[in-house]
Parts: sequence; C-alpha cells; structure tokens
Amino acid sequence: MSAIREADIEEGRRDFLAWRDAAKEAANNLGPGGDRLSVAPQTDRRSKAMAVRYSLHMLEIKAPGPGVEVRVAPWGAVKILDGPASDPHNLTPPDVIELDPDVWLRLAAGITSWNEETAAGHISAVGERDDLHELLPLV
Repeated sequence: MSAIREADIEEGRRDFLAWRDAAKEAANNLGPGGDRLSVAPQTDRRSKAMAVRYSLHMLEIKAPGPGVEVRVAPWGAVKILDGPASDPHNLTPPDVIELDPDVWLRLAAGITSWNEETAAGHISAVGERDDLHELLPLV
C-alpha cells in the first residue's frame, strides 16, 4: 500500500522539507521553555497532504512489512514492520497507530519526540508495537 503516487514523490519531498524548515524556524523562535508541541506551520492543504504522504512513504521504505498500520488521516496510511499481517476478514493488522497530520510531521521532522507527543496524548496506538521512537525522525 503506497501513500504517494510515484509521480508525486518529488513534490512531496519538496513540501515535506519546506514544512520541516518552517517548523524548525518556528521552534527556534519559541525560545527557552517554548511549547514545541504547538508547532504547526501554516501551509495550504495540498502541500501539507503531500508532505504527509511523502513522509509516510519514507517510513514505509525505512521499515517495510505488514505488521503495523500507521494512519495519518485524512491523507494516508502505510503498513510497516515485520510481524503478523492483517486478518483476511478485516484487513487491519493487530497494531495500529493513528496521528494527526501536524503531530506526524513534527515527529517525522524531529521537532518533537515520540515520548513528548505520547505524554501529551497526541498519539493513539493499539498493539504490542505501539512505539515508533526508534524509526523517527525520518530526516
């Protein structure tokens, strides 16, 4: 299951890097004690969607497999990591992680950590493999 069309990979890469750069600048401007969990650069809907799809594509390349489904609604989902595949009757693997787009992009770009976002209640994760901290950030 691919999160992005091959023809859109370069656009997605540009949009992800632009989001990352804007997020890093915003985080740097917060100063000491600033809330990095609130970093969410404003961008148009298509650019954010492409950034999410590209970063999910990169995660899928980094950790291929059918064992964990990572969902970033409304723009994409990928299956990663080795492990039990989906039940043929419901198509959902036993481990599912759901994140909002800004949360996912902050993690993928290294603005925040898995532990920070989890402690803030920003990650919904079910299953034995509900922690992606070893795979993030992507860049």
